[in-house]
Amino acid sequence: MRPSKRDELVQKALTVFYRNGFHATGMDMLVVETGISKTSMYKHFRTKEDLILATLRLRDDQFRTWLFRRMEELGSTPRGQLIAMFDALKEWFALDGYRGCMFIKASAEYQDPKDPIYAQSAEHKHLLFDYVCDLAKQAGAAKPETLARRLLILKEGAIVTAHLDHGSNPAMDAKAVAKSLLVQALGT
Repeated sequence: MRPSKRDELVQKALTVFYRNGFHATGMDMLVVETGISKTSMYKHFRTKEDLILATLRLRDDQFRTWLFRRMEELGSTPRGQLIAMFDALKEWFALDGYRGCMFIKASAEYQDPKDPIYAQSAEHKHLLFDYVCDLAKQAGAAKPETLARRLLILKEGAIVTAHLDHGSNPAMDAKAVAKSLLVQALGT
């Protein structure tokens, strides 16, 4: 099925926002970069913030679908899938155009917790937590929430470290620490 004009706009805007940031990307830049007129943009979205929210929803869906699928493909057990999260991150970090986490960026640019853009970013992180927590429960963790929180701290740290180009392989560094956490939480 061919994407609608609205879907096409959101996908193109996602690329521009991811590359340039939200505040640095004005409507004039979006017109030039997407090839979609301001009139068409405002036909679909009342404000730039409405467009940002749509791009964050799309990115959330795309990223979680990709990450969860890769974790399932790379790990045959819940424990294996928790570790596979870091192998998937390594793949992401190696992609041309990797620029870190769009949700970390959005929450940094829209810092008021009441702002819908901040809230959408936080929701993405909550959905990741729920998934990882469920895997931790399936793996037999006595404190799955604690394990999930710690693994996600490693994940977020690896994302920022890769974005800032510190170290040669932050995903594998985080994976090594994650393995230690799993031994503590689950035994050998």
